[in-house]
Order: sequence, then structure tokens, then C-alpha cells
Amino acid sequence: MALDRWIALIILGIALAYGYAAFFTMDQLLPPFMQRNPIWPSTFPKVLAVLSIITAAIIVLGLEKPSGEVKTPDIDYRRLGDYNIGQAALLLGLMVAYALLLRPAGFLLSTSGFLIVGAMILGERKLWILIPVAAFATGVVWYLVEGVLGIFLRPLPFFLG
Repeated sequence: MALDRWIALIILGIALAYGYAAFFTMDQLLPPFMQRNPIWPSTFPKVLAVLSIITAAIIVLGLEKPSGEVKTPDIDYRRLGDYNIGQAALLLGLMVAYALLLRPAGFLLSTSGFLIVGAMILGERKLWILIPVAAFATGVVWYLVEGVLGIFLRPLPFFLG
């Protein structure tokens, strides 16, 4: 079985457990006034579980590939040295650093830094374009979350405000 089918099989198992939790355990503790609502807190998890089960089952059964065409797998696990494992490891480390720095460094600084360093790891070298675009994107996201949705995000490091 190809690597994509193995991954889909793992995702199918996770989706089945998630679907069981969404359909059978989430709605038992609802208060009586919420039980008559058309949309419950478990509605989105139920939809997500059903869609992920259908998608994973299609991949496991091989229905997404055209019939009669035997295709070699996209990722050959015997040639992992040919892939950019270093870049992937650096990006995973950068994601962990971003998660750890989000509160102490503030949203604006940590998100801009994540976007800039992540783009540089992936090969972008035009800093005169990269820095303003990352700063603008960070500012827009911060405004939407803070101003429009009303969710507080600490914009600056803790020692500045």
C-alpha cells in the first residue's frame, strides 16, 4: 500500500474516534434549554468528522485515482535523503518557537518574525519586499482579530505595555 493510503488510514482512525466523540459524548451534558436549538455546539465537529471520514475512505479505497493508471508514489521513503528534511525540521522548530514566543514577545513581533524567518528558510531573499508584506499582513490579521472580532491579542511585548 502506498504512503498516502497509510496516512489516510491513520487519519481515518482518528476521524472515527473524533466522530464517536462528536456524535455520542458531546451532547449528553447540554442544559435543557440548549437541547431545542437547531444548531448545537457539536454541529461543526459532526460535520467535520463526517467529511474527514468520507475523504479518508476515498483515499484508502483508491477512488481518487483514475482507473487503469498505476502511478508511482509521490514520496519514496527509501530516498528520504533526497528531500529537504533540514528545511522541514527548521520550519517545525520555528513553529514551536512561535508558539512559545507569542505571549512574551507579543503578536505583532512574533508573527512578523515567524513570517520573515519562515520565508527566508523557504528561500526568499528579497527583504525589501518581504519585511513590509509580513508587517502589513500581521497588522491586518491583528486588526481583524482585535478590532472586528473583539478578541484581545497582546500586540507588544509584555515589558512594553
